[in-house]
Amino acid sequence: MKDRQVEVVVGNHAVARVAGAVVLVAHRGSEELTPESPTALAVESLAGLVRDAVEQQPEGPGAIVARQATRWLMKYAEQISPGVPIDFGILSSAEGGGMAIFLHGAVTAVLEDSGRTERFRGSDAAFTVDRVASIPSRAVALFIDDADGRIPELPAGRGIGWLVEGIAQAGGAIVWSDGSRSGGGEHVGAGAGARHPRTPLPTARIDPEPRRQPRPEPTPEPTPHITATQAATSMLDSVADQPDPHQALTQLGGTNPAPRPDPDLQRRLEATAKATALTVKVLGFKCARAHPSDPRSAFCTVCGMPVDQTQHLIEVVRPPLGMLVLDDGMTYMLAADAVIGRDPEHSDAAQRGLIPLKVDDSSGGMSRAHAEIHLVNWDVTVVDRGSTNGTRTRLPGYRDWVRLTPNQPMILVQGTEVMIGNRVLRYEPAAPPPFGG
Repeated sequence: MKDRQVEVVVGNHAVARVAGAVVLVAHRGSEELTPESPTALAVESLAGLVRDAVEQQPEGPGAIVARQATRWLMKYAEQISPGVPIDFGILSSAEGGGMAIFLHGAVTAVLEDSGRTERFRGSDAAFTVDRVASIPSRAVALFIDDADGRIPELPAGRGIGWLVEGIAQAGGAIVWSDGSRSGGGEHVGAGAGARHPRTPLPTARIDPEPRRQPRPEPTPEPTPHITATQAATSMLDSVADQPDPHQALTQLGGTNPAPRPDPDLQRRLEATAKATALTVKVLGFKCARAHPSDPRSAFCTVCGMPVDQTQHLIEVVRPPLGMLVLDDGMTYMLAADAVIGRDPEHSDAAQRGLIPLKVDDSSGGMSRAHAEIHLVNWDVTVVDRGSTNGTRTRLPGYRDWVRLTPNQPMILVQGTEVMIGNRVLRYEPAAPPPFGG
C-alpha cells in the first residue's frame, strides 16, 4: 500500500496515512475539529498503533493491527472519548498479500473491482469487522456513514490529490490500485517506478510520539500470562521437555505451521452474534455508565469501571463474555455458543444453532466437530464432544496440559489455553483491566 495513491475525500472527519496504512476516524457533532478533539487524539493514537504493528510485521501487519485495535477499543477508546463511541476504520496490508480491513461502528469499506462493488459495513457487525480481501483492480475506500447510514459512491475518475504521510481533515479516503491511472494517464504503481515527480507533500506529519493520548504497548510484559495482543508465535511457551506429542510447538513457519486465518469465520461469527447477543438476558449489575456486568466482578465487564456491589440484581442484556484467540491471530468474540472443528458446519451442533468455527489443522488430530463452547449465565465453558484425540486445556501459569473428560464441561478462566488437534486457542477477557490498575 505504500506506493498507492491515497486520495482524500472532502469532509469533517480525520484521516491519517502512516507506514502505508490508512486510518479514518469519525468526528461527530457540530464542534470544530481541533488538535485537542477526541477525534484527533484517537487518530493519532491509532496511527501509533499501526506504526508499532508495521515495525513488528513490515510485510503484512494486518493481523497485528486487528488484535491491537481490538485491545485499543477495550482499553483506550473510553479514556479518549468517555461515553461516546469512536467509529473508525483501518486499511493495511495483509500477510501473504491482500488488504486487511478493520472496522468499528458507522464506517464502511468499499471495494470496487471490474464490474463489481463489495461493501463491508462496521454498523452491520456485532462488534467489529476484521476481514482480509483481495486487492480490487480499481480501488478500495473508507467512508464514514452519514446520520442516515448512507455512504457515497466512488468517483468516476481518479483525482490529483495524494496523502503521502500525516493527518488531514476528510470524509473518507480512496486507495487507488496499481491498475488505475492518474489524471494524466501515468501509472503510479510500485512496479512502474513512475511516481509523479510533483507529488504533493502532506500538510502535517505524525509526530514520533503521539501527544496526550494513551498508546498500547507493542510488546507485552515478560510474564506467564501471555496477552492476546502478542504475535501468534508466542501463544505457546516451549514444551520440548515434555514427551506428549500434543504439546508440539504450533506457530507460523514451524514444523506444523498454522495456516492463515479463514476470512469467512469472522463473518459467520458476526452474523450469529448480531442475531443472538441482544436477546440473551441474565441477572447482573450495571456500572455507573449503565453497562451490564457480571455481578461477581468488582469491575464492569464492558468498560472496566468499578461496580457498586451493594445494588440489587436486575435483568440485563448479556454482553460478549470475552474472545478466543487462535494461534494464527484470528479472534472470535464470544457472544453465542459455538462448535469448533475441521468441518463443524455440517454437525448436529451447527444444526442446533451453534456458530460453526472451522479451524484448519495439518496434524490429523482434529475431529470434524471437536469441541463446543457454551455461554452459561456469565461463564464460558468448553466441552469435548468425544473426539478421537481429545481436548486438552492448560491453566495460566502452568506448563502441563490436562485432557478433558468427554461431554463434561469445564469453566474457562481468563488466560486458559485450549488445544484441539495441534491448534491452540486462548480465552481472553473482552473488558480492559480496571482503571488505575
